[in-house]
Amino acid sequence: MLGMKNKKPRLTAQIDSLIGQNTEIRGDVIFSGGLHVDGKIKGNVIANEGGESVLTLSNKGRIEGEVKVPNVVINGTVVGDVHALSHIELAAEAHVHGNVYYSLIEMAMGAEVNGNLVHRAGAKPATQANSAPASLVSKPQS
Repeated sequence: MLGMKNKKPRLTAQIDSLIGQNTEIRGDVIFSGGLHVDGKIKGNVIANEGGESVLTLSNKGRIEGEVKVPNVVINGTVVGDVHALSHIELAAEAHVHGNVYYSLIEMAMGAEVNGNLVHRAGAKPATQANSAPASLVSKPQS
């Protein structure tokens, strides 16, 4: 397509649920559709199965727990593993302190992952046992 060479694909979805900047939730959040987080969640964030749910975490947002969502856009902080079953976008202010399991990943300059990147070739993380984690820190060979 003409003119599409330099344009990045962006995950966009209707926002069905919003967690505001001055809100803190303690406990698991289970949702479907689009969830936008500007506040803090202390618990797991899980999308209902069978949908193309999207989680968007703004630069003001923070999640302390595991994330299991098909499509994820992170520009804030996640302390825990992220399982993006379809697509993950790590924006410039993303900080992930845990492993990232993905099928398709987009990572902007400035994004930070303190953990492993594990490619999952379209399979759910619990069903594929043959993937070895790829460490972000290269070690010199002896």
